Amino acid sequence: MKMPLEDVIVLDLSHALAGPHCSTLLADFGAQVIKLETPGAGDIARAWGAALPGGENSYFVGLHRNKHGISIDLKSAEGKELFFKLAEKADVILENFRPGALERLGLGYEAVKARNPGIIYTSVSGFGQDGPYRDRAAMDLIVQAESGMISITGEEGGNGVRCGVSIADLTAGMYAAYGTMLALRVKEKTGQGQRVDVSMLEGQLSLLNVNMSAFLADGEMPVPMGTAYKALLPYQTFRTATRDLAIAIGSQKLWKIFCPLIGHPEIIDDPRFIDNAARIANRDALINLVQSAFLTRPYEEWEQILLKAGVPVGAVNNVGELLAHPQIEARGAMVDMEHPRAGKVKMVGVPVKLSDTPGAVRSPSPMLGEHSVQTLRDVLGLGDAEIQRLLETGVVHGAE
Repeated sequence: MKMPLEDVIVLDLSHALAGPHCSTLLADFGAQVIKLETPGAGDIARAWGAALPGGENSYFVGLHRNKHGISIDLKSAEGKELFFKLAEKADVILENFRPGALERLGLGYEAVKARNPGIIYTSVSGFGQDGPYRDRAAMDLIVQAESGMISITGEEGGNGVRCGVSIADLTAGMYAAYGTMLALRVKEKTGQGQRVDVSMLEGQLSLLNVNMSAFLADGEMPVPMGTAYKALLPYQTFRTATRDLAIAIGSQKLWKIFCPLIGHPEIIDDPRFIDNAARIANRDALINLVQSAFLTRPYEEWEQILLKAGVPVGAVNNVGELLAHPQIEARGAMVDMEHPRAGKVKMVGVPVKLSDTPGAVRSPSPMLGEHSVQTLRDVLGLGDAEIQRLLETGVVHGAE
């Protein structure tokens, strides 16, 4: 069977993280992603991350598998015309420039739509294509701050902190892939394309839905709580005699099972802890009691005790420990890829499993302009002489 997106061509002008994360999600399931970069440095993310052999960097290599790379000077008249010819062949254009930037180059949605009415033009930006913040520059940290995400992340009583991953970028990338798939579904029915407008700010707002709903209900401002959770208790990490663990007591049934396991059956009916509302009201007393109990045994013993009783428990692993995690190994969640310059590179695999048409990591990230000649020949049908002329005039750049 074909991969789900095997017949979809994506012209990807995006850079950094949000847009490329979107195109990787599409490429992993068969979309032909043509990553268009400007000559010279290319995507700014080519310079990010730890160094790999051959002059490559981990950030770009890990993010851009399954894509073809082409380098075109979009400021030149011929370069723009090549863009439009590719756009006429494409189903999707993906970009995450600051709103208005591509319009000023004459490459905006309306201009492309005039050449290809079926185009799906997916734009990812910090704050969206309209509104008073439209023209503001936005990186992940800025949006985490503006959205309120930082205000609820961190240790209790401390200042808010940035989430450990670029969650505003990654969320926007996922929503962009989701919005693109919705638009492709509409196109299947009507033949018409449309604009997909995804903002990092609204992506974060969607993640804060429960926090916002609670604030609107009780007026209590959400604040950092470390690993704890306002709505449930106990639901956080604790220290044991050897390492930290996480537990999640999500129901009254689990509460009654949990208390005897930690040596305190008497607190099941203690008025201070009789139900979740009471436990929340007496949070400090309960957390101190539970923490003291967990310090009496090593993690390995607690894990077996809690698992046997059906209590949700997990180890607080670091990134290195994930490489040897038995579940990750069993699921094939990490894969090896051979890169022509960097050699064998291990990377995170495809997170969504389809039984009949699975995604896969099929090819390494492209070097700048690596597939320029192939794309012009195979997608646009240009002859060797014309391609050579475009290379010689600097409109198109090949692999360096």
